[in-house]
Amino acid sequence: MKYILTLLISFLGLSGLAYVPHVLSEISETKTESPPSTIGLGHIEFPTSGTPEAQRWFLRGVLLLHNFQYDDAKEAFRQAQQLESTFAMAYWGEAMTANHPLWNEQYLKEGRESLHRLGSTPATRVAQAPTIREQSYLRAVEALYGEGSKSARNQAYLIAMRQLSEDFPDDLEAATFHALAILGSTQGKRDVATYMKAAAIAEGVYRHNQKHPGAVHYLIHSYDDPIHAPLGLHAARIYSSLAPAASHAQHMPSHIFMALGMWADVITANEAAWTSSEARIQRKGLTIEARPYHTLKWLLYAYLQTGEMKEAKRVLNMIQSDAQQNQSRYAKGYYASMRALYIIETQEWDVHHLSENRAGLRFSFAASELFAIGMSAVKRHNLSIAKQVLGLLNKRIDPQQSASLSQDGVTGLSMAKELEALILLQESQPEKALTVLQEAVALENSLPYDYGPPIPIKPAHELLGEVYLQLNQPEKAREQFHHALKRAPKRRLSLMGIGETQ
Repeated sequence: MKYILTLLISFLGLSGLAYVPHVLSEISETKTESPPSTIGLGHIEFPTSGTPEAQRWFLRGVLLLHNFQYDDAKEAFRQAQQLESTFAMAYWGEAMTANHPLWNEQYLKEGRESLHRLGSTPATRVAQAPTIREQSYLRAVEALYGEGSKSARNQAYLIAMRQLSEDFPDDLEAATFHALAILGSTQGKRDVATYMKAAAIAEGVYRHNQKHPGAVHYLIHSYDDPIHAPLGLHAARIYSSLAPAASHAQHMPSHIFMALGMWADVITANEAAWTSSEARIQRKGLTIEARPYHTLKWLLYAYLQTGEMKEAKRVLNMIQSDAQQNQSRYAKGYYASMRALYIIETQEWDVHHLSENRAGLRFSFAASELFAIGMSAVKRHNLSIAKQVLGLLNKRIDPQQSASLSQDGVTGLSMAKELEALILLQESQPEKALTVLQEAVALENSLPYDYGPPIPIKPAHELLGEVYLQLNQPEKAREQFHHALKRAPKRRLSLMGIGETQ
């Protein structure tokens, strides 16, 4: 096994070999210990009425749930059900794996089906729980998968978890899931006041249990913006060692590191996450569809910020190979997004694949690749292609309805205006170009901070700074680059731009 894994990492060309012993140790423990194992996932106390055998699987499931290892958590809860078919909390746990609050995802049908296997009605299901506390957990998850819109269900669940936490103030799990429910109530959009409420609860849990993976994990999510990231640095430093068996726990510290521009740490975290994930895929016999391309994208961006272009190219080639081999929308979407990052950051302008079928790709991924192609066309003085791209971008949004656009729509409109401004500049209309770019800046400023690589893919303040440089206005350029760095600290192109204003 050690030989195979070492060959695999060598083939991938990643520099995470320092983490191989750690991953191999995890594999060895899985082989030699009788399941279920909670080693390397953190520690919680969550008493229930389940039998001791079922309870052990249940605890493994909850730990995996806190670490966002949803598929593995579902397997654990299913094992608990097999041991005790009337164990209500095991069905609660399985239903919880179909809800991904921080990603604004919920698989409604799957969650309802999990609950339906416990009983045909909410009242029947709640009655299966033998204690008032466990019944409260069941009622809460019923609210999560009840009637109404996703937003309404999230609010109903939040109210239920708040009440549960108040009714059982010594239940750290109630508090932790209450904090997560608060984060989920924002529908995937950062709201500072709401995030700080969640952080306050998670801090309280952490004070009682410094090995609680959920408390540490949700603190990182609460603080992963440039202003609050220093508050999350301690959590970021300990999470990967707290839950070494969870690949997501290896990635999560990079949320704080990226918000602070700590590129070497971003690279280390995501190399470790990728290595851990590859070991899991091999151990469980999974396909490359199980690869965490989110992790790979962050790794690519960090390599680009440190100027490690060969490593960045190797990562890009890897996702390109997977997309061609797998032909899935998932892999193709990430390849489009990562290709766009590579083009913008390296300035290796590339107008290929304009006619690629992007149906079914995530909006921001498809729009980012189109923008990168359009900017490439401008830089290569091919305004015909640039205008064609602008038309494709505008087809995906309605510029006349900017006030009612979704967050994705505002992002798309900002990129469309950036491209329009670049075209105007090429057409010797600098004043119009600056006006349109100021509109793009205003749109970007209206967006909540989105952790990770920049969205829009070319920060509007940075582009405006580059245009001011081109127009020989260094003071105005410097001001814009500094604005860009507030949203993306230590970003390479913005720092280079400031250097050019000296």
